[in-house]
Amino acid sequence: MNARSQDTPHAERIARASEILLAPTGLSLDQLSGVLRDIHAHDVDFADLYFQHAQYESWSLEEGIVKSGAFSIDRGVGVRAVTGDKQAFAYSDDISLPALRAAGEAVRAIGRQGQSASAPLARHGDVRALYTGIDPLTTLDEAGKVAAITRLERIARALDPRVTQVMASITGEHETILIARSDGTLAADERPLTRISITVIVEENGRREQGYFGGGGRFGYAYFDEAMLESYARTAVDQALLNLRAKDAPAGTMSVVLGPGWPGILLHEAIGHGLEGDFNRKETSAFAGRVGQRVAAPGITVIDDGTMLDRRGSLNVDDEGNATQRTVLIEDGILKGYMQDRMNSGLMRTGATGNGRRESFAHLPMPRMTNTVMLNGTHDPGEILASVKDGLYAASFGGGQVDITSGKFVFSMTEAWKVESGKLVYPVKGATLIGNGPDALTRVTMVGNDLALDAGIGTCGKDGQSVPVGVGQPTLRIDGLVVGGTG
Repeated sequence: MNARSQDTPHAERIARASEILLAPTGLSLDQLSGVLRDIHAHDVDFADLYFQHAQYESWSLEEGIVKSGAFSIDRGVGVRAVTGDKQAFAYSDDISLPALRAAGEAVRAIGRQGQSASAPLARHGDVRALYTGIDPLTTLDEAGKVAAITRLERIARALDPRVTQVMASITGEHETILIARSDGTLAADERPLTRISITVIVEENGRREQGYFGGGGRFGYAYFDEAMLESYARTAVDQALLNLRAKDAPAGTMSVVLGPGWPGILLHEAIGHGLEGDFNRKETSAFAGRVGQRVAAPGITVIDDGTMLDRRGSLNVDDEGNATQRTVLIEDGILKGYMQDRMNSGLMRTGATGNGRRESFAHLPMPRMTNTVMLNGTHDPGEILASVKDGLYAASFGGGQVDITSGKFVFSMTEAWKVESGKLVYPVKGATLIGNGPDALTRVTMVGNDLALDAGIGTCGKDGQSVPVGVGQPTLRIDGLVVGGTG
């Protein structure tokens, strides 16, 4: 297991979470068991309580001035009862016994006539520490946080006189959660999260272009040392300067080489969402009913791994109290399974995979990705590029849109190159990739051996909820993709 040698016993995390979330109003575990037992006075499949205390801060700088600073605390509890494919849900920012009882009485109405059994809260989840429980907001004072983004701006401006504008931000949050389930499971987690990003605008001969970069993960602000700040600034400036000399992108059907790391966002959006359990249970995904079938070219293996150390998408336990896993979704081109939360895995008669996630206590959990990665193949990235006579190399992506049912996608590229005779000949601007996720998987002809993960900036949206995620992949060659261009 990817665990640290200084693992904190889960019982200690539960004790700390109880102190933060339950002790202020005198709630006890016996009282939580009573609320769950009262819900089961009606015949429900299962019920759970999700307590959360979250602190969030952000600082942003523009034109050398700190333009905004924000700090917030969010605290509350979500109460859920599930019967079949129906869920009843209530939430409150009042963590007290009367509020819990009122919410429990509301949600149990979903149940059938009769009574079902619940168990005392006694069973703890797995011991795991994929990240420390450190509160990043306390690892640097306000002056230090402002100094970090000010330093980022100064580095960027010093790199090139054509830099005319710099925007930088730093954000941090710390969540403490406690989950009590009617099967007796009690789980807790302490989740740090930090991120720094920079956007630069350059100008030359009346032409303006921009570049962006950033990173983060589940650690304190000390991660962002001088070398890291310089790397972020240099990458953003280099991208902006590259775009200054970019030519209009060609249009048409061609071979496209995707670079390693962040281009895995295409994998996440165009394919990953289609492998989430709820879409497949409802048969609205292009991958529905295809387990055991070939859905990708040989050599393609895709996993969702919530157990990577310190990664933005990793969790010790998911938002239903299940330990996260390394789930193989596609192996050598064959579909092996889907990402599951508790309700959908029960309805589909498969095991939960630790992918039940929610934005906050005020939201229902659903199957969501954690860190979604395509594993290494056998080809050297130089060999892949050399194999393309006429095509495009996509080094970085911006936004995109995907239709889960059909798998159709449109993605814009923020850094791309025209490829001729196996060489990068000039950068291009305005390029978009247009295609179909399941079809694109079958068009992969070469998979590199240079797997890289993104720098830690990903946020995924689904049904109005946003959660942090990670992506990764090696260099890929995909043939027959449609490129929308400006030339």
